[in-house]
Amino acid sequence: MALEIKNVTKRFGSFVAVDNVSLSIPENEMFGFLGGNGAGKTTTFRMLLGILDISEGAITWNGQGINYSTSPEIGYLPEERGLYPKLKVKDQLVYLARLRGMDKKEALTELKYWLERFKVPEYLEKKVEELSKGNQQKIQFISAVLHKPKLLILDEPFSGLDPVNVEQLKSAVIDLKNSGTTIVFSSHRMEHVEEMCENLCIMHKGKPVVHGGLKEIKRSFGKKNVTIHADFDLTYLIKFPGVVKLKQTTEGAALQIEGEEIAENILKDIVGRGFIRKFALEEPTLNDIFIEKVGASLE
Repeated sequence: MALEIKNVTKRFGSFVAVDNVSLSIPENEMFGFLGGNGAGKTTTFRMLLGILDISEGAITWNGQGINYSTSPEIGYLPEERGLYPKLKVKDQLVYLARLRGMDKKEALTELKYWLERFKVPEYLEKKVEELSKGNQQKIQFISAVLHKPKLLILDEPFSGLDPVNVEQLKSAVIDLKNSGTTIVFSSHRMEHVEEMCENLCIMHKGKPVVHGGLKEIKRSFGKKNVTIHADFDLTYLIKFPGVVKLKQTTEGAALQIEGEEIAENILKDIVGRGFIRKFALEEPTLNDIFIEKVGASLE
């Protein structure tokens, strides 16, 4: 295992921000951290980076503690962006890369590659304050990956980005993973984690409430979703055996059911009542699972 978090607790006075968390994150994997505000995600990241001291427990990267000697192997994109607004992109990023052991020439070559990739080569000589918020975020992302870290920690990397920039950043993250980088990222956007991660942890009030492989988590949840688009009233299905929830939609209804066999019974029942445009049996979403475990939606 590359990254080991063992029985880690963080207290601030009497407040417990992270409560006895244990996680193993394998090498070359993308691991998702989910949870609402105050769930303990950022505090966990700061302990991973050695920025915050651990109250109890231990964190190791390839069997060793994380400190200044490991910093060249680690990249970090903080949720609160922190570039110097008055400095040029080139000066700032080359300086940060040199702090992590890169030489100037290599850092510049790598920086030019990333600016080209994000279709903004002209930003090399620009000051950070001259860029839009979304483009500042791209520069901040480049600063986290420029030195080719083996472990990359991304705290809410897609927040505040428009859909085009989200796709650009996502494809960059996936390429880094495919080239062997271990990536841990936090998000409160379930769909990003569902799309990109094999394993995940959902935090709530400092504790993991769900932890494991995405497929296994969904399978063990048991319940399924059914989407029906039809031109007749479906609200009677709330009383149908095996239906847990029903939500009316503009085109019909969205149901949560106890298992696949219920879907078959529903289909038999609605056929002949009117025109059915769509009947789809789907896996539960992470949001469904989160609501079940925590009693509230994350969106």
